[in-house]
Amino acid sequence: MAYQITCPSCQQEGLDPRHSTATCSHCAKQFKIVGFCPACHVELERIQACGATDFFCNTCNSMISKRQAQYKLTPV
Repeated sequence: MAYQITCPSCQQEGLDPRHSTATCSHCAKQFKIVGFCPACHVELERIQACGATDFFCNTCNSMISKRQAQYKLTPV
């Protein structure tokens, strides 16, 4: 199963960080998802290739996995 982020509304793992906007699979609330670097805390660039999504930090010049990224969720 794909990695899921915990929904701030229902507290269940139901948001897919591969998309910039996601709908919780449990409560159906929609959120804008922005990833941030765990080291320098700048917004990450979303990299999609071959069906996988990871992030790139332009400040640290490094790839960041979706499991390492810190997320800000904004209701849509």
